[in-house]
Amino acid sequence: MSAKELRQKSAADLQKELLGLRREQFNLRMARATGQTAKPDQFSKVRRNIARLKTVQAEQRRSGQPPAAAAKIEAPAETVKAEKVKKVATKAKAATKAKATAKAPTKAKSKSA
Repeated sequence: MSAKELRQKSAADLQKELLGLRREQFNLRMARATGQTAKPDQFSKVRRNIARLKTVQAEQRRSGQPPAAAAKIEAPAETVKAEKVKKVATKAKAATKAKATAKAPTKAKSKSA
């Protein structure tokens, strides 16, 4: 994406774009770590796109436009869902632990002749 295109976007759109690029960068790093990297040229492209985007954000802040950080952005649905799943799993784990300690099995020794 060119700097001209980025300059036409709002602060909130730039922040969303930055989030997407960071995710892509993370996914590329994970793919490389697992040995699945099919596009090694993408590392530098994504890094440069992030730098370009941050430069445009800084230009907007200096020119008096509201900073992108002040723009409210909703958390991605998968992040919210992951947090909910984590809470439920924690509650289930605690409940299972409580049941296990409450039901402490007692073994009766049988006397055989």
